Amino acid sequence: MVKIATWNVNSVKARLPVLVRWLKEFSPDIVLLQELKCITEAFPTLEIEDEGYNVAVAGQKTYNGVAILSKSPIDIEIIQLPGNDNDIQARYIEGFTQGVTVASIYLPNGNPVDTEKYPYKLEFMERLYQRAKQLMENEGLFVLGGDYNVIPEDIDAYDPKVWETDALFKAETKSAWRKIIYLGLTDALRVDNNGGGLYSYWDYRAGAWNKDQGIRIDHLLLSPNAADVLLNSGVDRTPRGWEKPSDHTPVWCELDI
Repeated sequence: MVKIATWNVNSVKARLPVLVRWLKEFSPDIVLLQELKCITEAFPTLEIEDEGYNVAVAGQKTYNGVAILSKSPIDIEIIQLPGNDNDIQARYIEGFTQGVTVASIYLPNGNPVDTEKYPYKLEFMERLYQRAKQLMENEGLFVLGGDYNVIPEDIDAYDPKVWETDALFKAETKSAWRKIIYLGLTDALRVDNNGGGLYSYWDYRAGAWNKDQGIRIDHLLLSPNAADVLLNSGVDRTPRGWEKPSDHTPVWCELDI
């Protein structure tokens, strides 16, 4: 059995005590991290290795940054999403470990929607679609995890009307999401959890955590053969309630491999 989790840590330096504590208590086999906010060389590799993990990082100063942690060696496949050689943002890393190809994805937020940020988000999603299509054609076991900055459906937000004009919930965003899903991927969290109130992000402001005013924007998308061996999935809300938490919390799944 392999337990895979994704987590936007919102600065790995600021979140290191929380991350290390969670690794000790939850003990995932593979972790996909986003929003590291550090260059590759500044990632706390030694501290993570002390917890028994191999580390692969695609970092960037101040912004973005993604990583894969695994209890087994990681063969890195890609550290930049193909399709745009001019895109230097550290938002994608893909590797093979423990019998499965995994990608850690930090999809662009896209706000404000009347700026170049929204077309960039949609362009990134099209490139992700093309990469997922390639992976499907390869017929290997894979999991595409990360902060997608996409609210897929009304039940994924405490108040959908608040988000109607937001880049996370606009019709074009949801259409691009469905295009990826319709390749044959499975939203792991929704296999056994079909109700509302299943959130992965709570804004630091306005007491959103205490009021449980969250949204679900962190996802694990499974290839068909990964979905076939899915045992369980869930959201670990625990670290969101710790001192100095990320505004996101881990989403996880277990595969029988």
